Parts: sequence; C-alpha cells; structure tokens
Amino acid sequence: MSSSTASLTVTADAELVFVPAPGMGHLKSAVELAKLIIQRNHRISIVILIINIPTTTSLINDFVHSQSRNNPYPTHLTFMTLPPLSNPPERSSPDFMRILIELHEPLVKQAVEERIRAGSSKLAGFVLDMFCTNMIDIATNLNVPAYIFFTSGANMLSLMFHFQSMNDEGVFDLTKDHISPNAEFDVPGFVNRVPEKVLPAVLIDKESGVPMLLNLVRGLRRSKGILVNSFTELETSGVQALLDQATEGGSIPAIYPVGPILELDSGSQGEDHVSILQWLDKQPSSSVVFLCFGSMGSFDANEVKEIANGLEKSGHRFLWSLRKPPSAGTTQPSQDQTFVEALPEGFVDRTAKIGKIISWAPQVSILSHPSVGGFVSHCGWNSTLESMWFGVPVATWPLHAEQQLNAFELIKELGLAVEIRMDYRHDWKTRKANFVVTAEEVENGVQKLMSLDEETKKRVRQMRDEGRKALEDGGSSHMSLARFIQDVLTFE
Repeated sequence: MSSSTASLTVTADAELVFVPAPGMGHLKSAVELAKLIIQRNHRISIVILIINIPTTTSLINDFVHSQSRNNPYPTHLTFMTLPPLSNPPERSSPDFMRILIELHEPLVKQAVEERIRAGSSKLAGFVLDMFCTNMIDIATNLNVPAYIFFTSGANMLSLMFHFQSMNDEGVFDLTKDHISPNAEFDVPGFVNRVPEKVLPAVLIDKESGVPMLLNLVRGLRRSKGILVNSFTELETSGVQALLDQATEGGSIPAIYPVGPILELDSGSQGEDHVSILQWLDKQPSSSVVFLCFGSMGSFDANEVKEIANGLEKSGHRFLWSLRKPPSAGTTQPSQDQTFVEALPEGFVDRTAKIGKIISWAPQVSILSHPSVGGFVSHCGWNSTLESMWFGVPVATWPLHAEQQLNAFELIKELGLAVEIRMDYRHDWKTRKANFVVTAEEVENGVQKLMSLDEETKKRVRQMRDEGRKALEDGGSSHMSLARFIQDVLTFE
C-alpha cells in the first residue's frame, strides 16, 4: 500500500523494532506494514533491521536503498542493515535459514541496545517475522512485548497451532509417526478436512522441517500477539477459529488480522517493464493468461516443454515468466535470463502473435492490467493476495512451502480458483518434482481459467472489493490495526 508522503510534525514517543526474515516477500510486507502503522499513528517510529543472505545481498540492498531514497516518513522510519556474519552457515544445509537467523540474534541485541543508549524514542516493543521467534528472548530481557508478523494466511496459522498441539499433547508424534497418503485432518478454521497431499512441506520433512515447525510454533505462543497478513472477509472461519482460541486466558496470543498488506508500487520501469506493458496494451480486455511462479519458481526442460505444448493447444494469449533454473551453487532462478532453449522447436515463431516470453515479471503491473484475464500461479501468499486485490482469477500450481495448502484453500474452501494441480511439489534439496504436469493438464487448466462461470467471477470480484474495504476507515483490518496500535501505546 502506498502511504501519504506528507511530512510528519508529531515527534514519535514510542519505537518499534521490526526484524523481517531475509527474503524479499517477507521484507517487502514488513516495510508496507511499518508504513501503514506510522501513517495511522505518528506517535510511533519504526526501525527495520535488515538481515542479509550472502547469495541475495545485492537484491535486498537495492530494495533497501530504493526504500530509503523514497522514504515517505524519514523522521519516523529507519532502515538499519546488520553487519555481515563472520562465519555464515553453509547454504546447502537443510537448517540454513534457522541457523542464519539464530546467528543474527546477538547482532540484533547489540543494535537495539545501542539505540537505547543513544536516547532515541522509548522502546515500545518488537515486531518479529514468523521465522524470528528466537528473538523473543531479546524483548523479554528488555521488558518489552514481542509481536509476530505472520506473512501467510490465517488458516495456515491455525493448522500450525493444531499440529503442534497434537504433537505436544501426545496425540501424534510428528517426528516419528508416519502420515498416511490417504489421511485427512479436521483443522480448526477449515470447513473441509485437509488431505495429506496438501500439507505444508515442513510437516513432511521429519528430519529438519518438523523440528523447525514445532520450535517456531512454540515461539509464536510466547509472543504478545500475532499480526496476520489476511482479512476477516477472505478467511472468515480461519480468523474466527484463531480469535476463539485467543480469548481471555486462551491458548494462543492476541490475533490481529491486518491484511491485505501489499507492495503496490512497481518501482522504476526499465526497458523490459515498459515493453511488457506495451505488449499488454495491444491485447484485448481479459484475454491474456499470465504464468508466473514466484521468486523461487522454475522448471526443468521436460516440464517446460509440457507447459509450452499445453499453452499452444489452449489457443489463448499468454504472458509467461520463464526463468532459467538456478545454476550450481545458487538457490534462485535467473532474474534476467529466460529458458527459451528448453521450448519446443518452432514454439516461439508459432505463438509470436499471441504470446510473449519474459524473465523477471513486474507482477503488480501485470495483474493490474485490463488485458490480463487469468493467473497461473504458484499460490505463494503474497501472490494470492495480489490476485485477490486486482480481481484476477487463479489456476493453481503450487511448488514449495505452504503453497499446496493455499491452493486447497482457494479451490475447496473459497471457490476462488480452478485447479491445474494442488498437490505438485518441487523439492528444494533435490530440485526434483513429485511428478510432471502434462500438456493436457495445462491445456485443460488454462481453458477452465479463461472460461470461468459467472458465479466464480462474481466471487472473485466480491473478494477484490472486500479486501479494499477491509483497509478503509471502519473496515475489519483497519479496526484490527487500531487495536494493535492501542495495545502498543498503552503497554506498561
């Protein structure tokens, strides 16, 4: 959300320390939340501590520099990049992210203590990323509250609490007991039983995923409250299930649904950005299907051929973010190189009048364009919220993390999407998928997406309107954020 750039004349008397996880999706959401809080109450200032991953340092630094240059609240919003680790963990380690964040704990403590000694605004608390719960100890030692910014949805949060409870109460040992492929679970907040095939990847990885999840959720329970990047109208039963548990003396902390928190500013428009929008300008309204699989999404040559053949057979206009898979020693696909060499022979020439292949995708600009009528998505939560914000229907193709659960929610719980697959998984370690999605499945999915029934289109449009209303004065998320701000300012 873009914020007013009016200069602030009120001096802040309460400071929040934000610690986002070192991923662009987490960082961008945290920055937007910080701006929204300051916009709503000028008594609060915020310092955002930046953790860098060695392999993505330039990407994060470029973003931080851009935000600093265009900071709408220079007296109230500060960015502080933490010094690099002298001995960073091995990137290939399955516990890389957990270890990286734990190693930054003394750096965060030092940075905050230096600000306190410098006599800046009174420290009012921490807002920690969902992966930074180990830093609650810093807040405890400083006698201030620690809140969590949960960057996924309410139903995902409910599922995490539910499975951790089952484990700790001895109902099910997640570290040892086998989950049957046919198993289904009753989870608070879900209307339908949740099948094993869409459980988040951490619940399947017993070696490192489950221990990390259990520790993370136990940390969430220790926080003062959890800000959730969702809104009541989208996940009504999920939000209510959490609020019920968080009542006085409840089993979980206070819950604040404050979403959708989105970065809607596309930033500078380079040549590629401009050429993409110029191409879209020439297409009929709602005629283009957009394929994009997030910052970590890529496919091998065989899968690319299946997608291409399915797209061509569908006959629909398309804009496809097709990025080269990560090279040896890296984890992210190329930002500026397409994977055209994997396409079937003659594909580019045959589809030249109806399709465009791109590498990096300015997703917000594309989804907001009137020519785009459907989105083949990996169902990352930020992308899900963006599709809802612009009223663009989704065809699901999850890859990692909790994306399978998000796809299940969109299709089965909310009726806001169609399925290409919701049980596809791409393994981080082996870089292999559990199966290949066929050209026929791609063709059928695109056809369903681009010829949606009027009832589904109506639900998508309604959710677009509800998301915007939630942030307006008197809206559900507006009121929830007001409750959070009041709790911060009145904490003794």
